[in-house]
Amino acid sequence: NEYTIQKNPMDIAENLLSFKPKIIGIGVYIWNSQESLELVSLLKRISPDTIIVLGGPEVSHESASQQICQIADFTLCGEADFAFRDFCEKALLENVLPEKKIIACPLPDIKSIVAPYAFYTDDDIKNRVVYVEVSRGCPYKCEYCLSSLDKAVRSFDTAEFLGHIQNLMDRGLRQFKFIDRTFNLSPTTCTQILQFFLDRIELGLFLHFEMVPDRLPAEIRELIKKFPHGSLQFEIGIQTWNNDVAKNVSRRNDLVKVQDNFKFLRQETGVHTHADLIVGLPGEDVPSFARGFDTLAGLEPDEIQVGILKRLKGAPIARHDFMFQMVYSDHPPFQILRTKDIDFETMQKMARFAKYWDLYANSGHFKGFTAKIKSHAQESFFWEFFAFTEYLSKRFAQNFGISLNSLTEAAFDYLRDVKSYSFEEARDVLAADYLAPGNRDLPRFLKYDLAAQAELATPNGHNRALPKRQARHLSTNTQPS
Repeated sequence: NEYTIQKNPMDIAENLLSFKPKIIGIGVYIWNSQESLELVSLLKRISPDTIIVLGGPEVSHESASQQICQIADFTLCGEADFAFRDFCEKALLENVLPEKKIIACPLPDIKSIVAPYAFYTDDDIKNRVVYVEVSRGCPYKCEYCLSSLDKAVRSFDTAEFLGHIQNLMDRGLRQFKFIDRTFNLSPTTCTQILQFFLDRIELGLFLHFEMVPDRLPAEIRELIKKFPHGSLQFEIGIQTWNNDVAKNVSRRNDLVKVQDNFKFLRQETGVHTHADLIVGLPGEDVPSFARGFDTLAGLEPDEIQVGILKRLKGAPIARHDFMFQMVYSDHPPFQILRTKDIDFETMQKMARFAKYWDLYANSGHFKGFTAKIKSHAQESFFWEFFAFTEYLSKRFAQNFGISLNSLTEAAFDYLRDVKSYSFEEARDVLAADYLAPGNRDLPRFLKYDLAAQAELATPNGHNRALPKRQARHLSTNTQPS
């Protein structure tokens, strides 16, 4: 666990081998697959007698064809809660190794799994995102997701789980991120857990859940209305607003209920809503995506996460490769490069749109500016913001590593040079955005008299338990107490 946060495979290899281990287990995920390949190659060259055992979602499918699995000694496919321990016991105590390199793990009995939460260190609790799960699996069959391969949803004992959560709270933990794929699948379990946290909400908690978008019954609604503004974050997967595209990927959403739920969340609760859309799904072109984006934006979620489709190994979406001419990158994160409906150049523009949307709209740094862009949209907010991202792509050589000052100046120039704002109008919009999070001094290009600067600087008074990004989305009249 300690080595997952290090970036240099050389350093990781040195640290691991200093223990003179006989067996090393490595979890491989889409985000660390390249680093894991380098690490495994290094370890086998430096210490060929050390047994390398792989696990994790990235190597659990199409294993035999992967270079990293060919280099490693063994690969455990599937949930290896017990399988890795069994492997180590036989290898170390009985000197017995499997005959096959690739081993399918039987699905573990979830009631027999001992919760690992006691292994979170005080440093973890203080400085890192702490993940918890009350269930595994997903009943839905969305083809872009590996959870579509699950046979059923399996749940941990709720009372025992809440006992572990209480222990973490007693140790000072205030932010919990649930990784359940469908947290609100069971209203009974969902309400029991929400009530547990609501009874302790005075501690200043922040809770993240992934929610099914069209499943928000009355008992859940009544509970979440009682939570303070900003204490709950719901990640809500929409993915597409096109029913034909949704059918292509076996995605089921009752869009009427989805719209009703979003309106309820916006109008009657303080939930921070994070909605997902995917670019590049089979059968969806950019105009279709734009219509879905505009519909979702009209429901006013706090964030719209625009993701580019990725080909997860083993995901059933591969069945569409021929018909929809789906071409993916061979390298992590295996993003879609082009489809029958979106060519490569346009896909690159959409990737830039996603990045700049995150930097400006989702970050919370540019609420006033984003509202101004939206106010110019006569028909489509998407296309209005898309025009801005085209402007940015000409201004910046790359869309990462851009400072807040540079982003602010680009927005300022866009309002003046493209939207014909006066200096004063553009300055007031960007100055208010820049000062809202608590910045005390303006960039030189926005400088003006100190009295006006003080009037614009309206401290947010954020609850310290809230992540900074979510706190920036709170308006001044909906601050948590």
